[in-house]
Amino acid sequence: MIHPHLTSAEHPYTVAVRALCEFTAKQGDLDLRFTPSPTAQEGIAGHATVASRRSASYQAEVPLSGHWQTLTVRGRADGFDASRQRLEEIKTYRGDFARVPDNHRQLHWAQAKVYGHLLCEQLHLEAITLALVYFNVATQQETVLEAEHSAASLAEFFGQLCSRFLAWSQQESAHRLQRNEALTALVFLHPDFRPGQRELAEAVYRGARSGRCVVAQAPTGIGKTVGTLFPLLKSAPGEQLDKVFFLAAKTSGRALALDALAHMQRHTPSLPLRVLELVARDKACEYPDRACHGDSCPLARGFYDRLGAAREAALHEPVLDKAHVREVALAHQVCPYYLSQEMVRWADVVVGDYNYYFDHSALLHGLTQANDWRVGVLVDEAHNLVDRARRMYSAELRQSDLTALRAQAPASLKRALDRLNRCWNTLHKEQDADYAAAAAVPDKLLQALALLITALGEHLAEDPAQVDAPLLGFYFTALQFTRLAEVFGTHSVFDITLEPTSAFAKKRQSVLCIRNVVPGPFLTPRHATARSMTLFSATLRPQAYHADMLGLPENTAWVDVASPFEAHQLDVHIARRISTRYTDRTRSIAPIVALMAQQYAERPGNYLAFFSSYDYLQKVADALAAQHPDLPQWRQSARMPEAERDAFLQRFTPDGQGIGFAVLGGAFSEGIDLPGSRLVGAFIATLGLPQVNPVNEQMRERLEASFGRGYDYAYFYPGMQKVVQAAGRVIRTTEDRGVVHLMDDRFLKPAALRLLPTWWEMEPPPR
Repeated sequence: MIHPHLTSAEHPYTVAVRALCEFTAKQGDLDLRFTPSPTAQEGIAGHATVASRRSASYQAEVPLSGHWQTLTVRGRADGFDASRQRLEEIKTYRGDFARVPDNHRQLHWAQAKVYGHLLCEQLHLEAITLALVYFNVATQQETVLEAEHSAASLAEFFGQLCSRFLAWSQQESAHRLQRNEALTALVFLHPDFRPGQRELAEAVYRGARSGRCVVAQAPTGIGKTVGTLFPLLKSAPGEQLDKVFFLAAKTSGRALALDALAHMQRHTPSLPLRVLELVARDKACEYPDRACHGDSCPLARGFYDRLGAAREAALHEPVLDKAHVREVALAHQVCPYYLSQEMVRWADVVVGDYNYYFDHSALLHGLTQANDWRVGVLVDEAHNLVDRARRMYSAELRQSDLTALRAQAPASLKRALDRLNRCWNTLHKEQDADYAAAAAVPDKLLQALALLITALGEHLAEDPAQVDAPLLGFYFTALQFTRLAEVFGTHSVFDITLEPTSAFAKKRQSVLCIRNVVPGPFLTPRHATARSMTLFSATLRPQAYHADMLGLPENTAWVDVASPFEAHQLDVHIARRISTRYTDRTRSIAPIVALMAQQYAERPGNYLAFFSSYDYLQKVADALAAQHPDLPQWRQSARMPEAERDAFLQRFTPDGQGIGFAVLGGAFSEGIDLPGSRLVGAFIATLGLPQVNPVNEQMRERLEASFGRGYDYAYFYPGMQKVVQAAGRVIRTTEDRGVVHLMDDRFLKPAALRLLPTWWEMEPPPR
């Protein structure tokens, strides 16, 4: 718990025992070789089992605190037996005890010694017995290491750790004081707010001051990134915020936040704001062909021995984006990815993907809880959070993967693999349809999975340096599946999908999925952990849908920021005689081509055309090319590489002409900025409705049972959200002029019209 709310050097700087020891006592290599770690539930159960075996004089979870000069150190010792004057530090593990690394044991001893000192001080003891209790969650056996220590020797050890940390804590307190003074005096970057931007900023500021969740629907082009970051940072001193987290769905969102923060620092050179970007491990790794331990990777070797100098150097970089983290890390020969994770503790603003806070084992959420941080969270383009969170809380097991493992796994795993396979076959043996859903995850399946997980863990731990990638992958997938099964409820569906037979698998095989439908129950604790949270996007209607799906607090403040755009900037046409329903698509091609050609002839320029599928896109594009070969066009393709996506966007030059064909909901329907004449119009030949299939129908049924709006929640609202996002590419500034053609008669229905931006005017007006 690194928590300098009091920022004068004369007041104590509070640090948790674990944080103090990790900062001062960790040494040696970064070693991420496989160790079959217990789950959180197994860890809690293991501690409880150990405590239940102790005498009546045993006290569990002993709160302790102490002081050393200006430091306050506090934490909870796992257990103390007063009759024996014996303090225990309990660690749960799986596998072979001999494989617990020495540097881990040294860290565990350091924690035990600090707790021992604090207890001796509290109870005025002259000596104490310290015990490291290693509890194997699989065998339920304890391995105990004991040592006698005098109070004087523990006090000396405690002082050594604190003296190493003191200079750092004083530096951090001074930084906190300077940062808060600068943020208190911070002025807006521009002479005035853009239209709508002030309203957004005031809502964020009020939410931060009241500790409420805020949902802001704000149109594109008003500067939402600056309009949310500025007020939240401005509120940080008064609300004693430790961190601000800016979470984005895409790389482009992170880039906008980093640019805004860099601009803020240039505008206010005296602002000592530490900004950190978190990127995925595969994008930060310098040696992707090496394993993460000192015997394989040179940046893991001696990592903790060099971490202190790298950490100090990193603090001199005001913006630790991917490039600057890499530069510092390589200068000190440490891993860039794990240096960035370390720097989360010392950054003021962290910019990263949604998963760093909302995922099941999210880094930022975990650190916030462990360190008792007060955080303000900004969620960019929050309309994406529903689908992203569903994926975070879903898990899928493929029987074809199990079959491949059975064909090559060692004999020690055969029994557990065969048992799971038999159980799996029983599940779909009588299944007639290719898809079936069940009300619960079968207990026999979970029992077979648990046995296999134990066997896989023991096997993988035998030789961590020679890990079998398919085995390890299946192990982690099975763990995720069983963890979600433990919290299975009406928010999710368990389903079985039969796969076609193949030469490799003569019998029908299946895919088992715990499929999240309503992520709200998982996200609600994330909202509660933050001091304040603001979710913002141009498309967050209707309110009830987002409140239900995202598990928002009842006192959430809803803000609908008025658009700075005017109706005369955008001509919106609804094609009354075109239907893009699946059965009408062939007949729709000719009128769509005619409309597109007519619009292009009236106003040549750059257009985007959006369709529901690549097949539909290709058919319309081919027809346009055949009938109007002189009209330039370019097309999005499935699984388009990043270089090709960049080339696609580069066609939209200020003096360019042509039509870019894209899939609605894909890479080009949101998150791209083509102002002015770079884009003068859009054709949208779909309502964006998800495909009607057994999976989506099951989700519709579950949503109907939960909220009474199954079709709207499963199909209509998500589809219309994509339409509005795509249309929003056309008008980006108050100087832009453009046209949008909604090419489907269903857009004329009142339910659809209600979800379109209020500043639009339809031409001609609907009858």
